[in-house]
Amino acid sequence: MRLILLRHGETRWNAEQRLQGQDNSELSERGVRQARQFTPYARALLPAQVVSSDLGRTRQTVELIGYPDAPSDPRLRELDMGEWTGRTKHDLICKQPEDYAAWRAGTFTPARGETWRSFRARVADGIRDWLRRTEGDLLAVVHGGVVRAACDEFLGLPPSRVVPVTPGTATILSFASPDAPDALLEGYNIGSVVPDLAVAD
Repeated sequence: MRLILLRHGETRWNAEQRLQGQDNSELSERGVRQARQFTPYARALLPAQVVSSDLGRTRQTVELIGYPDAPSDPRLRELDMGEWTGRTKHDLICKQPEDYAAWRAGTFTPARGETWRSFRARVADGIRDWLRRTEGDLLAVVHGGVVRAACDEFLGLPPSRVVPVTPGTATILSFASPDAPDALLEGYNIGSVVPDLAVAD
């Protein structure tokens, strides 16, 4: 069975390279286009079940790709970035370059933020639950951090070993069964957009 992880389309905060975490920003015009461009892929993949994070940007994306009634699950929310929520990538790199690099690697937690370990466990719990409930392939509309957490949990690829997840693209993992301990990587940053290595989160 396949787990298809679609990152939401670009938001206004993404365009400003501003960390969103569990705050929300509406999709930009480009983000709306990215979501719509993914619709043919979603149709071709024929998921048996679609689910999304409960945050607004994923709900907007799941509606744009044609699944407005898909259930939402708070376990698939983005990492809580604590005091870094709303700060820009440029500001963090200028003022706290070592902390930013460590955060990208999953080894630093901003004040009042969620640790990488607890985030990864939360995401894995949600994904496992939905895989067990699904007869066939699962499409989950999520966040960049959720994709990185899934790659860490199921592929053994820590966040320091993967390039950023481009908005509006999919990552596909293949599982032998819902309870398989790990997965195979079928694709990463799949979509109709050029991979964007400069994204902030």
